[in-house]
Amino acid sequence: MKPRILFPIAFALLTQCAPAQTHTGSKKKLAVIGYYAGRGSDIDSFAIGQLTHIIYSFCHLKGNLLNVDNARDTATIRSLVAQKQKNPQLKVILSLGGWGGCKTCTDVFATDSGRSQFARSVKNLTDYFHTDGIDLDWEYPALENVPGYAFSPDDKDHFTALVRLLRAELGKTKEISFAAGGYTDYLKTSIDWKNVAPLVNYINLMTYDLVNGYATVTGHHTPLYSTPQDVESVDHAVRWLDSIGVPVSKIAIGMAFYARIFRDADSVNNGLYRPCHFFRGVGYKDFATYFSPDSGFVYHWDPIAHAPYMYSAKQQLFASFDDTASIREKTLYALRKGLGGVMFWQLTEDSFTGGLLDTIDKTKKSALH
Repeated sequence: MKPRILFPIAFALLTQCAPAQTHTGSKKKLAVIGYYAGRGSDIDSFAIGQLTHIIYSFCHLKGNLLNVDNARDTATIRSLVAQKQKNPQLKVILSLGGWGGCKTCTDVFATDSGRSQFARSVKNLTDYFHTDGIDLDWEYPALENVPGYAFSPDDKDHFTALVRLLRAELGKTKEISFAAGGYTDYLKTSIDWKNVAPLVNYINLMTYDLVNGYATVTGHHTPLYSTPQDVESVDHAVRWLDSIGVPVSKIAIGMAFYARIFRDADSVNNGLYRPCHFFRGVGYKDFATYFSPDSGFVYHWDPIAHAPYMYSAKQQLFASFDDTASIREKTLYALRKGLGGVMFWQLTEDSFTGGLLDTIDKTKKSALH
């Protein structure tokens, strides 16, 4: 799916250490965008006041129309919108797709009629629920994705046409964002950045799962910086988009509120960059239990990637994740670079108190005041 890219040490270090453009605007408001795939009844357990955006995940296609799948999903959306009574500045966004949730996107968005009917349905649902816009989580235009799902080189142009129609239907006041792959093949292949970027409010850069469930070698799945072993990182994606003129003020970098765990990783280099098979994910709220002191996992910090990881020699398990240290660094990075925001998948993986959203909020407030 996303092959590991190896490159010479000298080039890797030059890429990381070369002077990067530091943009003005670090004092502006930083968007905090959280995807939400939980139940409406749980929403009050989280610090929604710390978010600027909450993205309901997910709506899907029914024919050519954006569809809310069932009564439970309808109730959840209504619960999210109700949060505006306490947080009037909160934007509630409906998201299409997700991994495995866009099976017919290539076919539907290939035609003028399909795109037009979809855009009108987005407007209708937005008006009906009193939400604030649409997030397109099409994984991924013009690239192989879920095994057996259709894709086409023409997806790139069809995505552009779709965004144009959505902007025309929704007008200037509603928001349009999309979940963008954080890896090089996507950045170079999937999006017509010159024509899409001016039309959207945020590019939600999925700088997680960079080592994914198809991986056969361990690595950091959400690193801040590239390493000699792997170019993919937050910084690499941001630099690439900046280099082609995408406004960094529209980029929201992705954070992972979960770990990816890989099995069969031998103890060389504490399991890092070793042959493996994907095992499972673990939400941040369960870290204290799963990675408890008697679990056999030992914590490590990679000073090049600026990323934490854990390894259990006894179980030959390698875990890659974000924690409070890496979340703080990413938030400061976004502020320093003048980015539009930070975003994460997903809120129900967090602890109710003292979690990763709290870390974002405290870091942001400390830096801006």
